[in-house]
Amino acid sequence: MRKRKTHQRATSARKHHQPERNKSSVKTRKDGTPANSSTSQNTIRLNRFIANSGVCSRREADNLIAMGLISVNGKVVTEMGYKVKPGDVVRYENRILRAEKPVYILLNKPKGYLTTTNDPQERKTVMQLIGNAVKERIYPVGRLDRNTTGILLLTNDGELADKLSHPSYKVKKVYKVELNRPLTRADFERILEGIDLEEGRARVDNLAIISEDRKTIGLELHIGWNRVVRRIFEALDYEVVKLDRTLYAGLDKKDLPRGKWRFLTKEEIIRLKHLR
Repeated sequence: MRKRKTHQRATSARKHHQPERNKSSVKTRKDGTPANSSTSQNTIRLNRFIANSGVCSRREADNLIAMGLISVNGKVVTEMGYKVKPGDVVRYENRILRAEKPVYILLNKPKGYLTTTNDPQERKTVMQLIGNAVKERIYPVGRLDRNTTGILLLTNDGELADKLSHPSYKVKKVYKVELNRPLTRADFERILEGIDLEEGRARVDNLAIISEDRKTIGLELHIGWNRVVRRIFEALDYEVVKLDRTLYAGLDKKDLPRGKWRFLTKEEIIRLKHLR
């Protein structure tokens, strides 16, 4: 009987002190507010805020922060990883930045257009094909050279743009290539083995001859080097007559005529954000 009473007193004591222990275990931030408060949940990294405002990509935003060109509530911020709270005033030089709603556009690029937001020589750019359809400042993800046609993504989502451009994600790209002469069996094998270029060995993931005259080739790769497809064939003394990107990161140009564009579907956006 005595043992039972002792046990009950010990249990009662533990219950009495339990709230105090829970209270002391609550984590707080430097300003004293709970770490899991709604304010904490609504914060956003400064570089992401800048990217979402349409100024540049998140990687480029890090450079602006490091250079001391960004201020928050009147104070210059150079700290990487700094988080912006709702109501904070973020400025780039003298311009107030506002996070825009994310916009995702898929374009079937025609020949003769530059993949850039503007051109000092006033040549045609892909932005002219979008016109004033959206008020947000979007920009191309990756590049297609002036004479290459096909799938191009434009967005103001700097985080996604950085992700799709990073080599570690190995974003799948498929091209249809038309050559000036038939591809020999020997050169077919050489391409599969890898072609040495300035950046290193360019390896393709898949290669197929899709025409009887062996001039039209299907090529799949994930390398993002500048003009890499043209350079692979030029290294073997072939001239690329036509080059068309038919697939990019799971996006294709089905029902999208040349020179036209459309917004991505909700399902397509989810798939892009969950790329591994």
